[in-house]
Amino acid sequence: MNAEVLTIGTELLLGQILDTNTLYLGKKLAEVGVNLYYKTTVGDNVARVREALTIACSRVDIVIITGGLGPTVDDITRQAVAEFTGRKLLVEEAVLSALEKRFLSRGIKMTDNNRQQAYLPEGASIIKNDNGTAPGFIVEYGKNILAAMPGVPMEMYPMMENGVIPYIAGKSGGENQVIKSRSLKVVGLGESLVDDRINDLFRESSNPTIGVYAHSNEVEIRLTAKAGDIKSAEKLIDGLEIKVRERVGDNIYGRDDETLEQKAGELLRKYAVTISAAESCTAGLFSNRLTNVPGSSEYFKGGLTAYSNGIKADVLGVDAGIIEKHGAVSGECALAMAAASRKLFGTDCAVSITGIAGPDGATAEKPVGLVYIALDMKGAEPLANKFVFPGAREGVRSRAAQTALWMLYGALKNRAGKTF
Repeated sequence: MNAEVLTIGTELLLGQILDTNTLYLGKKLAEVGVNLYYKTTVGDNVARVREALTIACSRVDIVIITGGLGPTVDDITRQAVAEFTGRKLLVEEAVLSALEKRFLSRGIKMTDNNRQQAYLPEGASIIKNDNGTAPGFIVEYGKNILAAMPGVPMEMYPMMENGVIPYIAGKSGGENQVIKSRSLKVVGLGESLVDDRINDLFRESSNPTIGVYAHSNEVEIRLTAKAGDIKSAEKLIDGLEIKVRERVGDNIYGRDDETLEQKAGELLRKYAVTISAAESCTAGLFSNRLTNVPGSSEYFKGGLTAYSNGIKADVLGVDAGIIEKHGAVSGECALAMAAASRKLFGTDCAVSITGIAGPDGATAEKPVGLVYIALDMKGAEPLANKFVFPGAREGVRSRAAQTALWMLYGALKNRAGKTF
């Protein structure tokens, strides 16, 4: 069975609201073996919604509709679906009664416009909404299934899981295969390099398939398999993952929703290593990433944003002579910042970042994007690496924080089994 998601709302077209629903719906449909082939967004216009439904029903089996089920004038999904399917809009007394009780229990007067939420296309199956006032509904139209739900995620998600998914599973008769995906997170390699290492696997593998996706700071390798059940699909993915890891190696740091800060934090906790930071151009981004992980206070002791040279010298404790001789953006300064941070916070390890994020401050010798990242770890030789990151200011800062985490993670992996 194939599906299309139809999101309704002029605010989506104007960029006033970000559509996060389609991402969720794609995952949920895949879990029951439904292929999501198209996504269409339409404004609050009955004629255009009818047109979109005509196109969708001509090319897929299932149309998942979100939005336009509220009590206001621009909530036109019920009307559009009723007109498209040639059905009357009839009041569902059970829905109306539940609405009245909901408002009464909250001590709020129910205005007349809320009554329209009780009108559904004739013969529709109701999808219960435990988190809002607007029920969803499912109608069958020829060979098509049309499922409409509110666009509010906290309302739509449970309605999809408890109402739409069981309905679809029942209609498929158990014939659909499960679609399972696994993402491998890659850092330190660009999209083209990743592709170069595994492009033969693209051609050779049809189930599971491989996709490579570039994100701002990392690359995702997505492995997707189709099988009769989750366990069988995962077994197919396991075999391909082994081959991918042989090609990409340690640049793969995690799977699915794992983050680099989580992986680094796991090792910091495992080896009881405390860490501090001294940041200049990133102004605390590295520290922020590291402390995004719950329980990070166990290993992260503190960080200092030493933006000016005076703060680097007077507060952090960097020798002013190093800055004068080599400049604040230099490997020497980065090493001094890391060492000073370790001393200031009394930690086992420190990371420092100094660079030119732009758009100003660059010279011919030191361009925008030039960043030095240093790592000072107990029992190891201090290390400072030079990078020239592409992009505008925020891109440089973000890439610098990501790379600092990658350096930390790699150093901790290399020290595995050794005393800190």
